[in-house]
Amino acid sequence: MLKLRLSMGGTKKRPVYKIVVADSRFSRDGRFIERLGFFNPLLPKDKKERVGLETDRIKYWLGQGAQPTMRVARILGENQLMPMPAKGNNPQKAIPKKDRKKKDDKATKEEAKVEAPKEEVKKAEAPKEEAKAEAPKEEAKVEAPKEEVKKAEAPKEEVKKAEAPKEEKK
Repeated sequence: MLKLRLSMGGTKKRPVYKIVVADSRFSRDGRFIERLGFFNPLLPKDKKERVGLETDRIKYWLGQGAQPTMRVARILGENQLMPMPAKGNNPQKAIPKKDRKKKDDKATKEEAKVEAPKEEVKKAEAPKEEAKAEAPKEEAKVEAPKEEVKKAEAPKEEVKKAEAPKEEKK
């Protein structure tokens, strides 16, 4: 499988990369098929000398099925040679470790502040709901007089009495 990838050169702590086409089985800085450009990460992003690309050859190798690595895909995307790859979602990786801890502490404090008012709101709403639940019960008792309830129960008792002798006859 062919890859468009970076091959490292330069001196210690002063890297300069070549953009090359290589078989994926070859070592990073080893054998390659063709050199397609360079990338110097030490220069500012707005400098022209930071990236140099041979656009015709890159388009040819992409057409032949060569797959760019993530870093090369970003470089090519910035130079409009291919669509920009989707960004990975790891916002914590960009923040230094000591600042992450501070941010996490602030986030937990803010969450605690947000959760506490929600609980208070629920407690405040609960008595209102109980009052609403109790109110209809009281109204139902007031609407139905005791006499009507007794009259409604009386026919049931009479029906039971009437059914009982029939069972005895059998």
